[in-house]
Amino acid sequence: MRSQRQVVDYSLQKRAVLREVHSGRVGTHEVCDASPYLKNAARFHGEPTETLCPVCRRENLTHVHYIYGDELKQSAGQARTRAELSVLAMTLREFQVYVVEVCRGCDWNHLVEQFLLGRDGLSADDSVGAAEPVAGAAVAVSTGTSVRRRREARR
Repeated sequence: MRSQRQVVDYSLQKRAVLREVHSGRVGTHEVCDASPYLKNAARFHGEPTETLCPVCRRENLTHVHYIYGDELKQSAGQARTRAELSVLAMTLREFQVYVVEVCRGCDWNHLVEQFLLGRDGLSADDSVGAAEPVAGAAVAVSTGTSVRRRREARR
């Protein structure tokens, strides 16, 4: 997605957990504990992947995208598809997306990444449909937003 910024990747944490599971120090019942809500979100809103589950190695993983942000109000915490995220990114100023991978077979689940989306990450040229964003534009806009929020919080 074009306005995706401030990406946090949790792959190192995932590898550490899997290393503990495969060595036998952590049981699969401790990491394969997806809640019924998460399993339903994966079923109805998830995006199937081509990656096999690292625990059971029988089923492909499903990515679920959860959204959070002040502008979302009652919609905060809901699962959305990637297509819905693109539409929301053009209509909302800023919101946080958490991507969780889920195995619907063995209930493995892990936070994969988190990132910000929204109009605040677009430069002026992007908002009118021009070419790719300028390299520092998203950082400058994002920094301006955080400064403005800190000023508002002090009041």
